[in-house]
Amino acid sequence: MKVLLSIKPEFANKIFDGSKKFEFRKSVFKNPSVDTVVVYASSPVQKVIGEFKISKIMTDDVECLWQKTALFSGISKMFYDEYFSHKKEANAIAVGRMTKYSEPLSLSDFGIKYPPQSFMYIQ
Repeated sequence: MKVLLSIKPEFANKIFDGSKKFEFRKSVFKNPSVDTVVVYASSPVQKVIGEFKISKIMTDDVECLWQKTALFSGISKMFYDEYFSHKKEANAIAVGRMTKYSEPLSLSDFGIKYPPQSFMYIQ
């Protein structure tokens, strides 16, 4: 099973250039059969640009997770702290094998009208 994630273009590009090996989320999908993330680069790109296999999902205390992921976080500590402010736990989706599409796709190519706020299950 796959999930579609909306990711800011600067972070989506860092995933595919290899400098961001973790995608951080306040909450993650509960379905254990999800093994692939399809990346929707949000505004202004507004295209599906590729996908990656999930190597693992890490959940930990906010500060502990930063210590484990900082080197390949692709974001600043300040951005991380702001994103997880008022949270006790943080989640990191570890990026596995990735495929950047040669031509970006539209959401309509997946039968989707609107991008998800967080994530959406897809086939």
